[in-house]
Amino acid sequence: TINGLDLGTLTSKMDPDDLRKLADGIDFSMLVSSMWPMVVLGFVVFFYCLGALFDERKDRSILFWKSLPLSDQQTVLSTVFSALVIAPVIATIAAIVTSFGFLAILSGYALFHGGNPLTLIWGPASPLTVAFNLAAALPVFAVWALPTVGWLLLVSAWSKSKPFLWALLVPLFAGVLVSWFDVMEMLGMKASWFWTNVVGRLLLGTVNGMDLIYREARNPAMQNFNPEGPQDIVALFSAQNSWSSFAHLDIWIGAVAGVAMILAAMHFRRTRDEG
Repeated sequence: TINGLDLGTLTSKMDPDDLRKLADGIDFSMLVSSMWPMVVLGFVVFFYCLGALFDERKDRSILFWKSLPLSDQQTVLSTVFSALVIAPVIATIAAIVTSFGFLAILSGYALFHGGNPLTLIWGPASPLTVAFNLAAALPVFAVWALPTVGWLLLVSAWSKSKPFLWALLVPLFAGVLVSWFDVMEMLGMKASWFWTNVVGRLLLGTVNGMDLIYREARNPAMQNFNPEGPQDIVALFSAQNSWSSFAHLDIWIGAVAGVAMILAAMHFRRTRDEG
């Protein structure tokens, strides 16, 4: 009840513009409520890849795995598949369930306060569109995360101890050296390019939606992006906008680099033993 009026009375006086704003707000809230599984996904994939090939040498379970009729290539590729396909699919399903659960809670609240959930929430909102946008981002995540997954698997297969420090400090130290000695300036570029396109791509690729942030940050028209309402944020994460990342060359350059590092991880797994 607001100012002595129930929701049913208030919403009956809404004009089409008010209903549109309400729908945008609900869609935005659904998107926000679905983000926590994606945040968990970023951490899970990061540390899973970092420990996948290192831990099997540490606990000597590599002896068991090598006794099976599986090649090093198949073992590494199964890890890549788990990180780029299985884990994101599970996280996306959890995100969709969470967003619909949010609508269910909101519907119960509206019903309790005199509102009609069908006309007030489910009618104006676009839950299926939000769910489709979340699912449509899966291929983009898989390609965008390849450099990070490749780098983490390479470190996991190569390092003999403390893979987390190697994975973190090598890119950061390289960025410091590049900035310190003005290496990028010699090539007519700024040091920020190295931090963004090398350090950032190696360490932040498992963060869901990072491809959109990268692309919009490089778009001159978006430098002063100031969303006027929730609809702008929802549109930013739309399927059409997500898939437009495939039209940019940097995502494919990163994918090629990621594949190269995965091949290197296969080599190190084959040559390094449990000792």
